[in-house]
Amino acid sequence: MMTGSRTHRAVAAMVALTVGAALLAGCSDDKASAVPELPASTCFGAFTPTELAPFVGTGEEVRVDAPADVRLTAGRKSAICNVYVDGKTRFFASAERLPQGQHFFWAPAVDEQKPEPLPFAENGKLWDGGAAIFLSCNGPTEAFELKLWLDGSTDQIKQEERRPLFSGLMKKYLDFARQQTGCGA
Repeated sequence: MMTGSRTHRAVAAMVALTVGAALLAGCSDDKASAVPELPASTCFGAFTPTELAPFVGTGEEVRVDAPADVRLTAGRKSAICNVYVDGKTRFFASAERLPQGQHFFWAPAVDEQKPEPLPFAENGKLWDGGAAIFLSCNGPTEAFELKLWLDGSTDQIKQEERRPLFSGLMKKYLDFARQQTGCGA
């Protein structure tokens, strides 16, 4: 049998354990720490949810703002995809069709990122936060220039995984965009 003082201490310890367990359980149910689910089709249908999952991080609400495809024509010159988590952009993809011969310049912000060339694109650059390609295309009716751009939130991605991740995504995106825009048709 416990004495009064020992009983109070035992009850206090059990209450502390119960409260502590409840607090920990509450933390595991915290929606702010949950990984939001991406829709089945993301960014023009070019990427799977698994491919973009590293950029999503944690949050409550994910929203993809993009047209259904990246088919560019003389009348539809660009397409942009933003993947938002709780209203903040976590992944961005764009495609822009430019007149043949239009010169382009790399933004100084890209050069500050110490980019390296993409091995599969003559005029492409890769950096820790993204990748871009400018290429000349022979379309079904006319020649044009195509600019492809990817960037994303990399805070939750290990430094050594960033460039390989963007390189793989850009390779897939390049093949996808060429087919959809008729580049090389």
